[in-house]
Amino acid sequence: MTITTLSSREFNQGASEAKRAANHGPVFITDRGRPAHVLMSMELYQRITASHQKIADLLAMPGIAEVDLDISRSLEPARPVDFS
Repeated sequence: MTITTLSSREFNQGASEAKRAANHGPVFITDRGRPAHVLMSMELYQRITASHQKIADLLAMPGIAEVDLDISRSLEPARPVDFS
């Protein structure tokens, strides 16, 4: 995988070349010398995004039913709460 870096000006003047370069790896587009955007092929984008789980799936915590959690009750008396 080849990483290419182009300035915004180079990208604007050579979008076709940037698209061709994106077929071989990500193209970083800079603004004033700092990376601002990334151009990549749809295949690479789909490969990257398909490998991550959705946040809802992570929060659902599959397999939690098999966890045996034994928490003992605290013997400390409750303390008053100050909501001021």
